[in-house]
Amino acid sequence: MMSHTVRTVCGAAVAVACLAAPRGGSAQARRLDDALALTPPMGFNTWNRFACNVSEDLVKGIADAMVSSGMRDAGYQYVVIDDCWQVSRDSATGRIVADPQRFPGGMRALADYVHSRGLKFGLYTDAGRRTCEGRPGSYRSYEIDARTYAEWGVDYTKVDWCYSDSLNARAQYTEFRDALRAAGRPVVFSICEWGSNRPWEWAQGVGHLWRTTGDIGDRWSSFIGILDRSAAHARAAGPGGWNDPDMLEVGNGGMTAEEYRAHFSLWAIMAAPLIAGNDIRAMSDTTREILTNREVIAVDQDSLGVQGWLVSQPRPDLQVWVKPLRDGSRAVALFNRTEAPAEIAVEWSAIGLASGPASVRDLWAHRDLGSFAGRYAALVPSHGVVMVRIEGRPAR
Repeated sequence: MMSHTVRTVCGAAVAVACLAAPRGGSAQARRLDDALALTPPMGFNTWNRFACNVSEDLVKGIADAMVSSGMRDAGYQYVVIDDCWQVSRDSATGRIVADPQRFPGGMRALADYVHSRGLKFGLYTDAGRRTCEGRPGSYRSYEIDARTYAEWGVDYTKVDWCYSDSLNARAQYTEFRDALRAAGRPVVFSICEWGSNRPWEWAQGVGHLWRTTGDIGDRWSSFIGILDRSAAHARAAGPGGWNDPDMLEVGNGGMTAEEYRAHFSLWAIMAAPLIAGNDIRAMSDTTREILTNREVIAVDQDSLGVQGWLVSQPRPDLQVWVKPLRDGSRAVALFNRTEAPAEIAVEWSAIGLASGPASVRDLWAHRDLGSFAGRYAALVPSHGVVMVRIEGRPAR
């Protein structure tokens, strides 16, 4: 069956920067000029696996595991504590108070420990009056919270949007950005308002990443739904500002290994932040191999900073995704969303390559597949992906 082209790719006479991405967001968006998040942030967040069961011992154990598992060396940097670390505000100073039972050493000492492991430290708060779990929010306390985080050595802050009735998202997050700047410490700013206020239209220059959807769940249907919604805003993303389809569920048990490989591959194609959400202290070899696949990570972290997109759909639920890379090659994901194995082909003409020979490398098998003229086809397992890197002559 003839492939239906969903997106087009221009000729490469003016290099890969001319590739046409999907509509949505601004192609020339203003970015933050602080040299942070020039590639999508990578790290770990406590929420998906541990929810409110956070503690000093947990965070130290996660930091240790990020080192021993090879995740740190693969590029993961941030260890982020999500909701439930805070219990109150000091009545005299207004400063946020960490749970003294769960974090007896205090946040400054915990940040120092994380830093000692060659990692960076992150904390969660909410732009509204309370956090999503009912803890004190940062509304009307942005400046003191930003100063407190700077004193504690925080490198990343995730800011949620619960209990924000009547507030203006753009205004509140801009105010929070200004507070972080005034505090004087470089901090990656993660805007988490779930795409409710179309952040892809205004968050560039406000935050370094912004959620495009509601929360992910550890199931195939959630992954697919978020993929489709987040992919619509590819033109908003670029160095210093990224669409965030939410954290990874790899290793949490609700999907198969094939589905997790697809999840990880498509997040990489979309230049999404790679924030692990599993218990990395006790992950299986399969989970570790997925999360530390350096060839797939290199696609996500490519310095050109283009978010990939759906380029063709040979049949319903058989998809070809492409992401242009700095060296002129293309990362391609052949994605089978059906219930049976299926052959999927990528045509060179769909990804801006001339019809002659091009070399193909399988990024999950870690092997060169050879030279192919005009197209490459592979049998893709149900709910699975074949991810390749293709190097060929640009189309004229």
